[in-house]
Amino acid sequence: MSRSRWRVLRSPVALFLAVGLLALAAIVVGARLLASDAAHEEALSDARATTSLLAHSVAQPALPRGLSAGDPGALDRFDRLATQRLLVGDVRRVKLWAADGTIVYSDDVRLIGERFALDEEELDILRHGGSDAEVSELDEPENRYERGGPALVEVYTQVMTPEGEPLLFEAYFTLARIEDRQSEVIAPFQQITLGALALLVAVATALLLVLTRRVTRAAADRERLLRGAATASAAERRRIARDLHDGVVQDLAGSAFAVSALAREQDGPARTTLLDTARSLRGSLRSLRSLLVEIHPPDLTAATLPAALDDLCAPVTAAGVAVDVHVGDLGPVGEQEATLVWRVAQEAVRNTLRHARATAMEVDLHREGRALVLTVEDDGIGFDPATVDATAHYGLRGLESLVRDRGGELTIRSAPGAGTTTRLETRA
Repeated sequence: MSRSRWRVLRSPVALFLAVGLLALAAIVVGARLLASDAAHEEALSDARATTSLLAHSVAQPALPRGLSAGDPGALDRFDRLATQRLLVGDVRRVKLWAADGTIVYSDDVRLIGERFALDEEELDILRHGGSDAEVSELDEPENRYERGGPALVEVYTQVMTPEGEPLLFEAYFTLARIEDRQSEVIAPFQQITLGALALLVAVATALLLVLTRRVTRAAADRERLLRGAATASAAERRRIARDLHDGVVQDLAGSAFAVSALAREQDGPARTTLLDTARSLRGSLRSLRSLLVEIHPPDLTAATLPAALDDLCAPVTAAGVAVDVHVGDLGPVGEQEATLVWRVAQEAVRNTLRHARATAMEVDLHREGRALVLTVEDDGIGFDPATVDATAHYGLRGLESLVRDRGGELTIRSAPGAGTTTRLETRA
């Protein structure tokens, strides 16, 4: 995957869209399940309402006397009514049950007179009224003539005969029609929910996109200002270093040579005083050159690195530490590679001078294959890297991140009383 595509995938807008779409899908699925249950209940409620209307407004007023006793004339009259006024719309079958489970009437005459056990819910409705709906179990004996057909839903309610005997009125509806009704109920709400959520995601995405662009522009502006400040700072340090080098350093160097020459022409105490003055001037000159290197290092190349490392170690030498600087054949050295070597050497030498209490220090720089290897080793008091406070060696901690970003490897080995070794290996 290309870096630009990876940046796009990691952008806040892309992450928000991914999370938003996942949340939208979860909400839609959850809402559909909940709404589906509600719509299913609503569809069954419609079926119960239709059954109650047929039972109490059509069937019950037309129940003839003698129907529950099996009178043929009563059965014939009610059958004509059922065919014309009950088997309408979605109603596929009608049955009337007596309390003992006998089918008093069915539009399928083969079932009339047969007896099947009623369950507790059906008996409760027959005795006390109310209604109930459930999916038909077509493997039950009373439903054997519906097998092979569409799935059905059966709805029960109570009716009363002219003799005052309660009967169980049962109507069958196709399950597909119930499901269609369920879809009709849920569809508008689903469209409203999905549309509202999609609009919310779209608006939030647009706002996030605008805010992200503003933040990106602000970050770019800050980076540009920081780069400008760093460039201005570097230019100012370079100007100060140039002015010092061309002015004070040259004057000190000339004064040191003049005093040394004058000392050779003198005898006695005057000669000694002039020689001490010349040594002091040369020491000040070395310190000033080290300061110049600290303020602004020279243009670092394979040719200038040895002299830059010598100047860097001058304060350590002035502190009485024996310093050995060795630079091998480096070959071509890139600007970033040379700068990284300089930064690590600067921090390591500075730590030796400030904390190590060393009597000797060795700086070695050479090339191994395509990598530059820098080693700064001292014989100081050392320390335990595992117990060092991060703020105590903040410079090296920062260099570790810098070296890692440049693809190099920085190793710091030390122990109490065993000195410290700092090793850098660059990656060309």
